[in-house]
Amino acid sequence: MAMLKRQGLGLVRAFLVLVGVLALCSVALGTRKGNDSLDQRGHRHRHPGHLSLHRHRQRGGKEGQVLHRSKRGWVWNQFFVIEEYTGPDPVLVGRLHSDVDSGDGNIKYILSGEGAGTIFVIDDKTGNIHATKTLDREEQAQYTLTAQAVDRDTNKPLEPPSEFIVKVQDINDNPPEFLHGPYYARVPEMSNVGTSVMQVTATDADDPTYGNSARLVYSILQGQPYFSVEPQTGIIRTALPNMDREARQEYDVVIQAKDMGGHMGGLSGTTEVKITLTDVNDNPPKFPQSVYPMSVSEDKVPGEEVGRLKAKDPDLGDNGLVNYRIIDGDGIGMFELSTDSETREAVIKLKKPVDFETKRSYTLKVDGSNPHVDPQFLAWGPYKDEATIKISVEDADEPPVFVAPSYTFEVEENAPEGTLVGRVHAKDTDVANNPVRYMIPRYTDVEQFFSVNAEDGMITTTRPLDRETQAWHNISVSATEIGGHHQDTKVRVNIKVKDVNDNPPEFGNDREIHMCESVPLGKVIETVSATDKDEMSHRQHFTFSLAPEVANNHNFSLKDNRDSTASIYVLRKGFSRVTQDVYFLPIEINDNGFPALSSTNTLTIRVCSCDSKNSVLSCNVEPYVLPAGLSTGALIAILACIVILLAIVVLFVALRRQKKEPLIVFEEEDIRENIITYDDEGGGEEDTEAFDIATLQNPDGANGFLPRKDIKPELQYPIRPGSGRPAANSVDVDDFIKTRIAEADSDPTAPPYDSIQIYGYEGRGSLAGSLSSLESVTTESDLDYDYLQSWGPRFKKLADLYGTKDCSIHDGDDGEDS
Repeated sequence: MAMLKRQGLGLVRAFLVLVGVLALCSVALGTRKGNDSLDQRGHRHRHPGHLSLHRHRQRGGKEGQVLHRSKRGWVWNQFFVIEEYTGPDPVLVGRLHSDVDSGDGNIKYILSGEGAGTIFVIDDKTGNIHATKTLDREEQAQYTLTAQAVDRDTNKPLEPPSEFIVKVQDINDNPPEFLHGPYYARVPEMSNVGTSVMQVTATDADDPTYGNSARLVYSILQGQPYFSVEPQTGIIRTALPNMDREARQEYDVVIQAKDMGGHMGGLSGTTEVKITLTDVNDNPPKFPQSVYPMSVSEDKVPGEEVGRLKAKDPDLGDNGLVNYRIIDGDGIGMFELSTDSETREAVIKLKKPVDFETKRSYTLKVDGSNPHVDPQFLAWGPYKDEATIKISVEDADEPPVFVAPSYTFEVEENAPEGTLVGRVHAKDTDVANNPVRYMIPRYTDVEQFFSVNAEDGMITTTRPLDRETQAWHNISVSATEIGGHHQDTKVRVNIKVKDVNDNPPEFGNDREIHMCESVPLGKVIETVSATDKDEMSHRQHFTFSLAPEVANNHNFSLKDNRDSTASIYVLRKGFSRVTQDVYFLPIEINDNGFPALSSTNTLTIRVCSCDSKNSVLSCNVEPYVLPAGLSTGALIAILACIVILLAIVVLFVALRRQKKEPLIVFEEEDIRENIITYDDEGGGEEDTEAFDIATLQNPDGANGFLPRKDIKPELQYPIRPGSGRPAANSVDVDDFIKTRIAEADSDPTAPPYDSIQIYGYEGRGSLAGSLSSLESVTTESDLDYDYLQSWGPRFKKLADLYGTKDCSIHDGDDGEDS
């Protein structure tokens, strides 16, 4: 940068010298040629740093007559100033000069426009223009100014104003920049040399039209010999063949852009490019081992895993997928192969159970191949690999095995205890061939109908069986080897109970039929059938006959239809319910089985009254004393009336008995008290402020009548005059209480039990004081309660409780004193 500044300073100085020389030449030419130097446009080309004005004269047709014509005399061009000048003195941009300026100082030069007075200043006498500030072309490339010459005294324009341009001349002061760096690029591995990776572009703020300040050249500083860059375009290309992603995946490349065409003294800028090699399928799968040993126990069940293997493929994604399959081996039918979707491993599973005693080893040949192969790399070899799996079968302590998967036996019902049902057999398939013990799990034979011999597996009955109760018995027998791990196995045993004709036949439908009184002679009133709990053979049928004791009856007969049914016929007519309403007909049924069984079943025939269409009306028995016109509905109505009358009589008697009971009971066990507790401890009964005694009064009794709260009165009696509550100042408590008792005795709605009344006022000057007896027993008062004896029989209980007891207490005290 210092070198650039020194070069710029030298150019400025050379330019100033050139401007001075050209100015002197211009003055000399103007003096020598005068008006003859004007071209047809009235302008003269001068050096671009000097503007001058000429006065023109023309001679007329008459000698001595001078014509004056004033016209613009500016001859101008562009001014130039170098940017970034940092010298101690202002830079001389150029000089303005008018032809009318005679040098006596009467002309004043004025400069206006962009930067006038701030960036550009003018000497108003000489017209010299200087730049006072450092200019930057990248900020503003040119300035438009206006120059004018005026009279210094009058400020009158001597020439019209004229515009000119000051251009800022560029220097190389801006290095190239990569605006979008750092860059990231991807290129497939194994790409050919010269494969385009990406293009990087730098920018230079200097003037591209002036010199080489903005002419850029690209080069690579880091990343060789793998990549290269085109100097003019900045395109990055691969420089080495067969770059392998599996060997190295990422490369850090540094690109430089240098101006001045890359020559010495130019400015430069750099950027980083991170290049990643993408994967291609250029690697076949490979098993790490050629032979994989595995083992499986013979007690494994199908579907269990035997082992795993995996072929390695360094490629990524779909390029690294491997498909596995079993292609050969004697274990193809015994094992199967699947692929784990997460680990991409080949999983060998058991397809069928294996037996150590039958075959002890198997061989499988497994193939692993890529499903997605790039045709570009087919010549590199087959994209698959093979491996051999050797599976050995391990001996296991297996449970015994029954000879048959299940057993079915038959046994006759009613067979005696210990009857042989059948035999099950199991054996130990292991090399040890241990003996086997048998048993029946109790949960399969809860009622313990069978037992099994633990040594030989013989199943016998423990009691007779009934086919009609349970025709099949499904049990299990377990076999456990003796020794080893005591493993057991179970087998299903189905036992069918064979039928024996041990149940006699019986009626299959209802044993009672209805027959009209007017049934005609020889009519079939019923067809009966039979059922048998035992199994019936195809040709077996029931036969019916009347029991010997009724074989010669004159009412009914029976006819066997030989199809396991029989018809009942009427032998006479004129049946009457009055005479006999029910007939019992015993019928003998034979099942013709082996052995043949028979039973006698009684058929009940009920005589009923019917209408003209032989529809049954009633089969109930009617008493003979009833008149013919009295129906069943009338009987029901009469009975209902009798029941209602009896209920009324019982209710009346109960009410009469209730009225005779006394209203007040004086038995010892019926005494009761009401205790009122409150948390106020005032100054006694005379303290009316501590507790409002009026709260104990019933407000409804203010008018002398207390309504009943426990029952709803049926009648409302008016209050008799004079029977109201005594006045508050009355002291005749006996009269007051008698009046209340009389009212209670005469009130039919009063309860048949004591109703304790609470009185808030006890009268003035009462000798008894408070009627409360809560603390009377424990008090040490010397009051005499003998006066209670004179109050009559109503207060006898109080006199006995207090007067007598008090006397006894005093007597005791006297005794002690004595």
